[in-house]
Order: sequence, then C-alpha cells, then structure tokens
Amino acid sequence: MKFALCFLIALCAAVAHAERPNVILVMTDDQGYGDLGCHGNPILKTPNLDQMHSESVRFTDFHVSPFCTPTRAALMTGNYPGRTGAYRTSSGRTMMHPDEKTVAHLFSENGYATGMVGKWHLGDNAPHRPQDRGFQDVVWHRCGGIGQASDYWGNDYFDDTYERNGGFEKFEGYCTDVWFREGMRFVEENKEEPFFLYLALNAPHGPYRVPPEWAEPYQNNKEVANANFYGMVANIDHNMGRLRRQLEELELAENTILIFMTDNGTAGGAKFEGLTSLPTVGYNAGMRGKKSSVYEGGIRVPFFIHWPKGGLVGGKDIDTLAAHIDVLPTLAELCGISVSEDYESDGISLKPLLEGKEDSWKREHLVEQYLGGAYAKVLPPKRDEYSVVMTEQWRYVNSDGEGLYEIEKDPGQQNNLIEKQPEVANRLRALYEPFWEKVSPRLTPVHIDLGNSADNPTVLCSQDWYMPTGNPPWNFGSISKMPKVTGPWMVDVKQAGRYKITLRQFPIEADKPVVATSAKLEIAGKTADSKVEPGSKGVVFKMELPTGKTELNTWLFDEKGKAGGAYFTEVEFLD
Repeated sequence: MKFALCFLIALCAAVAHAERPNVILVMTDDQGYGDLGCHGNPILKTPNLDQMHSESVRFTDFHVSPFCTPTRAALMTGNYPGRTGAYRTSSGRTMMHPDEKTVAHLFSENGYATGMVGKWHLGDNAPHRPQDRGFQDVVWHRCGGIGQASDYWGNDYFDDTYERNGGFEKFEGYCTDVWFREGMRFVEENKEEPFFLYLALNAPHGPYRVPPEWAEPYQNNKEVANANFYGMVANIDHNMGRLRRQLEELELAENTILIFMTDNGTAGGAKFEGLTSLPTVGYNAGMRGKKSSVYEGGIRVPFFIHWPKGGLVGGKDIDTLAAHIDVLPTLAELCGISVSEDYESDGISLKPLLEGKEDSWKREHLVEQYLGGAYAKVLPPKRDEYSVVMTEQWRYVNSDGEGLYEIEKDPGQQNNLIEKQPEVANRLRALYEPFWEKVSPRLTPVHIDLGNSADNPTVLCSQDWYMPTGNPPWNFGSISKMPKVTGPWMVDVKQAGRYKITLRQFPIEADKPVVATSAKLEIAGKTADSKVEPGSKGVVFKMELPTGKTELNTWLFDEKGKAGGAYFTEVEFLD
C-alpha cells in the first residue's frame, strides 16, 4: 500500500510536470510596429508572422523602452530599466545590479530547462553573462551588435564565431539562421521536459546585412527606406515559419506559449527628420518617432501571444496599456509559478486581460524614460527629461519641450494640447514622481568581477568605460582611429592576490601591435608604468590586488605624450 501511494504521488507529479507549458519568447532588434504586413505595411511581406498574428492574442498598445538594453533588462526582471542599473547601451551602464533576479532564475528554480540564444546586451563579463543570470544553455554574441567592439574579432553576420556556454565556437551560415537553428536544437533536446527559450535576434539591427535573395524584392523601390532592412525582416519571418513547423512536428505547439515582440521602434524601416518626426519615406503605422524616441513610434511595438491549450488563440486584440515589465509576472502566472519577494516586479500580470477580466485590471498609467537621452548627452540622467507618462487616453511627453496628446484622437501626436489642458498635464506630471523615486536611487555603477573563477581571465572592452557623459569607443570604426580618450572600468576584485593585466588597443585575435611608446594603469590605489617595446602585442603588468570594488584606468601614450586608453584589457588572477 505504501508503494502504491508513493507511485501515485510520483505519477501525479509527473503528470503535473508534463502539463506545464513550454515558453518560447522571440524578440527581434530594431523592428518597429509598422515593419509587418499584418500591421498594414503595404510593401513588406511577412506571411508567417501574419499567420501568427491571425492566430494569436495581440496587445495593440504594448510599450517597451526606446532602445536595446533597457528593454532587455525590463523583460528579464519585470522591473523598470533604471532600477536594474542597465539603462544605456554602453558606457558601463548595460549591466544589471547583481541582486536583480531574472525570468531565467524563476523558471530554472521551478524545474524548467532554460535556454538563451542570440543577442544578450546585458553584460559580457561575469557576473552579468546569460549563463550567470539563470540560463543553463546559451549561444550568444557579445555587446550590442555583431561586429561591435567586444564581439569576436572579424564577425560580420556570416560564418561567425559566437560563444557557447563559456567557450567560443565557429558557426556556419547567416546569423539569424544560426540563432533559429540553435533555438530549434534546444527545443529538440528538451522536448520531454518543460523549457523556457529566450530567442533574442540581433536582426534587423544595423549594419544591414542579409543574403541578397532576401533583399532583392525590395530593391529599387522609392517607397522603401532600406531594402536590406526589409530583407532581414523577411528572413526572420521565414525562420519563424520553420520554428512553428518544428513545434507542430514535435507535437509541442498545443502546450507552448509562443510570444513574438520587438525591443523598440523601427531603426531602418522608414526615414525621418531627426528622431521624433513622422516618416518622410516608408511606413510607420501612422506614428511619430523612431528608435531612441519616447513618442509612440519609438516605444510602441508588436506583442503576439499564442497558446492553444490555454485558449490564447483566435486573432483577438487587447487595446489596454501594457509593457515589457509585465512579461515576467504574466508568464509566471500562466505557468503556475509563484513569484517570491526576491523579484519585486514593477510590472503586473496580464492574465486578467487575457481572460477577459478587464474589471480586475489595476494599472491606471505607465511611465517610460529614455534615461540619459540620445547619445548619452544627459548623464547622469535627470528627473523628467526624455520621459513619457501614458494613460489609456493621454500621452504627456517631456522631450525637448513638453507635449500633451490625446492618443486615440491623435495617434500621430501632432496636436499638442499642453496649453489647452493644463489640469491634465499637471495630473500626469504628478504621476511621474513615484517612478523617479523608485528608479533614481538605483542609477549607480554596476561592477565587473575580476578574479571570478567562472570568467578568468576576463577581457574588458572600452564600451564599458563608465563615462561622465557621452559614449566611449564602442565599435571598431571609432577604435581604429585611436581616439585620445580613456575612462574607468568599475570592477570588483573577488580574490586578493597576484594578477596579470595586459593592455591592448585591439583584441588578441586581431594580432595587432600596440601603437604607443609608454603605458600606465591605476587600480585599487596603485599605479604602474611601463615602456612599450616596438612590435609588442600587449603591455603586461603584474601586481597584487586586494579584494573589493575599485576602478581600473589605463593610458597608452604616443610619442607626443598624448594618451588614449587600452580599449581592450585582459585581467587574469594568477594566485
């Protein structure tokens, strides 16, 4: 009898385990709301995404951050990006505070296999990599785009070298094809257990490169802003079809929550005058603004969710205000996972809306802020600047002047009512204050580990210099010019002992000599100097370091005594 009882308990647990839904979250990069056929684009063909749109529940008023990193931080944690610490795309502000727990932690702690494929953009060094943040199986490229400074030297979207679970590996094919292939491999390998897959594409982020057959239908069309951009979207659409066919063939589609979304407004789907105009060429679904804008065109994006077993089918629209911070609590509730106080999500579950229970919906407004503004001109971020307070009826925008728009009547945000509706403007201004009180104390430096056994040696890149304003050298276009600028890395020495620190201007894989006559570094109150031998591939220092948080500064001097930093610096704990 005791054996039968144990068997019954084990059987019930197995059935419950098998019934838990899988989750696949697909997010593209720099694809706007209007960059889909199903959203009215008259030129771009996206048949597979159009089909998913027709079969899914669609949030038509879904908002994210104005650009890459902050959306990813909000998506991973359910928190406002500024609160996580990851609110810029470079300048040492792309990493989340170590106490931020992620959706991957949540699912892995509850028996799910967790996988991350593609673009991470939340830190390249421990303890900030995807494998440090709850993902068990990762294949990813570093930094904010393939070919940017900290990415593997020589990557150009084709036959690249990416990182798999801590080691670099050469892959064949076009980047988007590789990401879907690896995502489908993860699905195949974990089909017998519940899994969570975060498939974060780098396309259609620039540079706009794609096999020519995808761009060819859009060439020589005056209404197309960028044929390669459209070609990249078309290739994504093709791969979405492949993924959905695999789920059907493996009989997983019925109980898999499949989400499609994008990380911000369009970058290349239309042409604009600056960042905040209506498009001058191309289609933007009637909205004003693009990526890096807090107008609708910069932050309103597609969000399709499909789950047949859970009844999320049928092509239903939900026009209630929702956001990236809501994804974690929504997925947790749909999958029957309790969320502990460790997560403290700023978002709220969308489950009542998905079930048609609008009366129990608790949100009255939403705040987004482009912390630091375009080109990081306003660092540290200032209260109010480049922000928007949203309600179902209104948008109060504070971006190069105040604007108030009645969004349903004026979706293009052309009729500024700030002087005609002062009471509304004052009410919305007041709604901003609790947001700033929550976010501003966390706009503090996040540190990179030195001497962490999971990432030793670690390679630091100038994109993570913590600059007082503006962006550091973050791509090889700027680094190749050897700019005479330097900045500190915010680091945390985890083990006291002897370290080897190697200064370079290019990554070791580039096999380039250091162009300098002398070098200097400062860390933990210590300073060291060295001559640079002609033809040297790296300037090596060895020194004892104590534990604790500190700054690492580097200088490489030319024959005229002018200095730029060591854009690449390798730090290795020896003993």
